[in-house]
Amino acid sequence: MSNERGNLSSRVKVQQPVASQKKSGGRRRKQGRNVKDNEANDYANIIRKDGISSNWENFKRSHLHSEKPSDPRVESEANRGVCRMKSTTDTNRSSVCSADRHAKKVGTDSKEITKVIAIDCEMVGIDSGKDNMLARVSLVNAHGNCIYDKYVLPSEPVVDYRTHVSGIRPKDLHNGEPFETVQKEVAEILQGRILVGHALRNDLKVLFLSHPRRSVRDTSRYKPFRKFTNGRTPSLRKLAEDVLGVKIQQGEHDSVTDAKAAMQLYLMYRKEWEKSLHSKSGSSKTK
Repeated sequence: MSNERGNLSSRVKVQQPVASQKKSGGRRRKQGRNVKDNEANDYANIIRKDGISSNWENFKRSHLHSEKPSDPRVESEANRGVCRMKSTTDTNRSSVCSADRHAKKVGTDSKEITKVIAIDCEMVGIDSGKDNMLARVSLVNAHGNCIYDKYVLPSEPVVDYRTHVSGIRPKDLHNGEPFETVQKEVAEILQGRILVGHALRNDLKVLFLSHPRRSVRDTSRYKPFRKFTNGRTPSLRKLAEDVLGVKIQQGEHDSVTDAKAAMQLYLMYRKEWEKSLHSKSGSSKTK
């Protein structure tokens, strides 16, 4: 990944995507064996030519009909913000990064910064309470693993933590990192990559970032998903239940869980999604 150093302006524009690197022959052989093992399960069988694995079974086991832990107890590395979530005794409250074990089985680097990255942010209210300020940002790779999860120090007084939805409490932000640090780190990770998420405009706006339109995959705007809501814009909760068969956002939201759900939705429809984008690009060039 090519990183741009130096000070970021208040509005950061992520550079154009770069060509993906070819995978080694050894990795392809491992993927081939994994695809053969998963042929009986359509949901689990989302292994693509570029080595992407969804870790679907781990995601479903961790989040089927379960709510997120009220305290994620996240430890982040200072230089990468790599998610290291501690396990709990309750299986329904196991780490949202528990897909690591399965990722290793299919020969993937569990913390790899893959060509496709999913993002989700939690926000708190400032000023009158209606304006948003970033409180937490989480990134998930295409193997279904959390690679970045940080709380953000408030730069303005918080008037509404929106805990019932955001899951954010005052104690979460006390040890957060400065906004400028988080913004720069996220921008560097996303540069040159396909960005997946739900209602991404809101996440990018609160981060004061932009991303090339051709590299954005927004599950709230993917037209085939609107059949589940009679043509209306679907919520991530609705898509997770109807498409993935899992219940999320039953109480407080969790940005890691939501990013994992968005990534899984994209991977399930990736072939059709990318084909439709290429066909649109081809037709526009002929005009």
